[in-house]
Amino acid sequence: MKLKIDSHSIKFKTWLYFILFAAVLMAALWIMQVFLLNNFYGAMKSEQTEKVVSEIETDFRHHGSDRFLMDVDKISDSYDMYIYVVSFDGKTTYFSPSGNNHAIAPGINSESGTSVLYSSQLRELTEEMIQNNGSANMTFKRESDSQEILAFANVLKAKGKEDMITYVFSPLWPVSSTIEILKHQLIIVTIISLIVACLISFYLSFRITRPLRKMQKSAGRLASGEYGIVFPDGHYTELSNLSDTLTGASIELEKSDLMQKDLVANVSHDLRTPLTMIKSYAEMIRDISGDKPEKREEHLQVIIDESDRLNNLVEDLLTVSRIQSGKITLNRRTFNLTDTAESIINAYRGMENRYDSNGDGEKTDDDRQYHIEFKCKGSFNVFADEDKIKQVISNFISNAIKFCGNDGRVTVSIKQQGRAVRLSVADNGIGIAAKDLDHVWDRYYRASSNTVRETGGTGLGLAICKEILTLHKAEFGVDSKPGQGSTFWFQLGVVRK
Repeated sequence: MKLKIDSHSIKFKTWLYFILFAAVLMAALWIMQVFLLNNFYGAMKSEQTEKVVSEIETDFRHHGSDRFLMDVDKISDSYDMYIYVVSFDGKTTYFSPSGNNHAIAPGINSESGTSVLYSSQLRELTEEMIQNNGSANMTFKRESDSQEILAFANVLKAKGKEDMITYVFSPLWPVSSTIEILKHQLIIVTIISLIVACLISFYLSFRITRPLRKMQKSAGRLASGEYGIVFPDGHYTELSNLSDTLTGASIELEKSDLMQKDLVANVSHDLRTPLTMIKSYAEMIRDISGDKPEKREEHLQVIIDESDRLNNLVEDLLTVSRIQSGKITLNRRTFNLTDTAESIINAYRGMENRYDSNGDGEKTDDDRQYHIEFKCKGSFNVFADEDKIKQVISNFISNAIKFCGNDGRVTVSIKQQGRAVRLSVADNGIGIAAKDLDHVWDRYYRASSNTVRETGGTGLGLAICKEILTLHKAEFGVDSKPGQGSTFWFQLGVVRK
């Protein structure tokens, strides 16, 4: 069986990136610890020697002779360096670590000097120091073992003291043996690092891709029409969030599918009923009431009413479809919301004595009287599509009348809320359960109490209101408690006069 590697997979990419990271890290260690160690060591020793010279100069300026010599001795032991401190007449004041503090070293003005350690280099440093006005440095190889030595010279000056010269010699110990040791260690470290990188990359890629593969299978089931799927949780926050999002989407798709089936069923029912009525009454006219003017007119009126009901249903469906497809544009203008609401209320007040709940022209027990109370302090201008806002207000009032309860009282209120104006329509009816509040705006949604469906309506009124208010980018909602009535509201920005 041929092993197939997907170079674009997360598993391969994770493995590759970990190996590359380990390889780059190991390469950096090899370069720094093996190939550049000599350079780093030389630069470090040079910087250290310059620091020692600076410390000696500071001690010379601030301490007495005894304390100064003690500090120089301590520095020499701490840094493993040879230090000469001499006067300008060539007498050695201090020489460490030999302990010979009285040896004669070649001074600036001396004619000759006794041979001491690094005597030839002392002369070269002195000559260079004279040329450089007080400081000099050089690197040379010791003749006995060819070991490199760093050499520094500096003039020490202090108020009230005789000028002195300090010479510092710092040996550069061979690091070849150290490099060999580091090479063997780095070979082992490199092998271990690559193995660990492989193991970690395989583990992480498995932990990441396993839940993704499970999600992929669940997504395939979702694509085939199996809704309500719970996607498996991942081991990481991002995967868990993705799982929760996909699960939420699956649940919402299931709800949408159920609502779509419910919509088709309700529309079919709403279409079937008036069509059956039209057909039945047409047959009655043909067979029974054709020669009886009164009966014929009555039956024809039923056909006309049912035709109007069909027309309203189709019109509402087309309105929702056009709004959701973006084919309806808003004709915005500034108008007075108070006057608009009052004109709609006045139209409803003309029918307050009797309300036909079924819309069939027949007196039933559901028909009741109602009374609309209008509360508004002030006059408010808004910038919106007046005709569509009228449609929203009319729908709110119509729904409130249908569910206003035994007292028949409906309250329309307009008041300012900060920079916005809120219009609300309240009734004292049976109310809506909390779990159904988010769904009253859905087409043909049936609440558990079966009270959301408007009797005699198309079942699309609140869905149209939602789309209109969404187009206006207006805030809207419903507040309700079972047995205490409902309040539908929306807010629009106030236009200052």
